[in-house]
Amino acid sequence: MGRRSILVATGWVATAAVATLIGLGAIRLVGESLTGTPGGVRSEAEIERALASPEPAPASTTDAAPSTPGTASAAPTASSGVRRGFATAGGTAVAECGAGGVRLVSWAPAQGYRVRDVDRGPDDDVEVKFEGSAGEYELKVRCIGSEPVAVADD
Repeated sequence: MGRRSILVATGWVATAAVATLIGLGAIRLVGESLTGTPGGVRSEAEIERALASPEPAPASTTDAAPSTPGTASAAPTASSGVRRGFATAGGTAVAECGAGGVRLVSWAPAQGYRVRDVDRGPDDDVEVKFEGSAGEYELKVRCIGSEPVAVADD
């Protein structure tokens, strides 16, 4: 009877080990898509490069996130008015003014945030809402002259 108990225990341990390995593999495979930020989070350097280039650079995944709200410098584009980047604790966005009004060129949530709603325009004003466990941040942009400017909610 002792030999049978050892055989049962060995089979149970082997089954548990295989199930654990399969579970860990599945969590790793699925977990990255569940916890990753769609489109990634842009670092300050990537935002500066995007603002300096005529076309926005595709978002890449990095661990850096803007730490303070503020406005990046503007860069003119050949096809429209001024393009300007904006940052909040919830995420960043790039907007430009053109013939049809203001439009959001790109946006990216900060680490721990997600995009809840986007009105990309072109229109009189555009907005993007970032939502996370620390709160909600809404960025609303309007053209004043030919420059995009962040405005407070009405």
